[in-house]
Amino acid sequence: MTDATPTYDEFSLFHENAAEAGLPFDGPPVVRREFLEVAPGRRVSALVWGHGPPELVLLHGGGQNAHTWDTVALALDRPLVAVDLPGHGHSDWPQESAWLDPARMADDVATVIARLAPEAAGVVGMSLGGATSIALATRHPELVRRLLLVDITPGVNGDKTSDIAAFLSGPETFATFDEILQRTIDFNPTRSESSLRRGVLHNSVQLPDGTWAWRHQVGRPSADTGLHVERTDFRTLWDALGTIAVPVLLARGSRSPVVDDDDVAEFLRRRPDDEVIVVEDSGHSIQGDKPRELAAIIEEFVGGP
Repeated sequence: MTDATPTYDEFSLFHENAAEAGLPFDGPPVVRREFLEVAPGRRVSALVWGHGPPELVLLHGGGQNAHTWDTVALALDRPLVAVDLPGHGHSDWPQESAWLDPARMADDVATVIARLAPEAAGVVGMSLGGATSIALATRHPELVRRLLLVDITPGVNGDKTSDIAAFLSGPETFATFDEILQRTIDFNPTRSESSLRRGVLHNSVQLPDGTWAWRHQVGRPSADTGLHVERTDFRTLWDALGTIAVPVLLARGSRSPVVDDDDVAEFLRRRPDDEVIVVEDSGHSIQGDKPRELAAIIEEFVGGP
């Protein structure tokens, strides 16, 4: 690595995603960033891909942002919306002390979907985005026609996410871009440096004093409302999951500790008519480890355009 300050254009890196995944690339995709007011003085941002009405909604995990779906979106090659959850990416930081409450986050996301993708054929939610999407499907059922959960169930707890918590609870700022990138590499030894560099570029910002910080507020030690993964308890969502009236698919990473066999058994007990798919050689972030495989799962589950 070189300790040079990188230049950043969030729409200039798609060719790297395509090349790394072995996808065809005939030129930059049509992508725009939108900002929608979800409460007075507070906005949620989203990436809108393609022409025409969006057919899918993608919700990322805690500490991530909408760009985590870039390779999946390129593989899908269909209109969709990838949302920056509140407190992440370019979305404003909520003021409520319980900002991580999936119900509150679902209400914000519902405002975005109602404006940008009201007829979407399916919602895909990974980790925190999956918990939010369970609440979304119960509080705003008219917006969810199919639900794909990416390596998340209400059985998630601090023991299962201890590595994630350790990563997110790191320094509040970093002296250089190389420092924030190196920490990311250290916690993601199976991912390529180029993919992690893209992720850090999308997920960090250089402060006026020259230091670097994450765009999200998750796990920051000084943030009173920041998420500490080990404190998050989504078990109350089991009952909500059981009441969802549309098909639900669970995609589980074979190397991820976040969803275990007991979680799968409980998922199938609550939803005996639904399915669990195991994505081999994938960790928790299936969209990063196996984006083409996940895109194929989405296509099969939601159906063609």
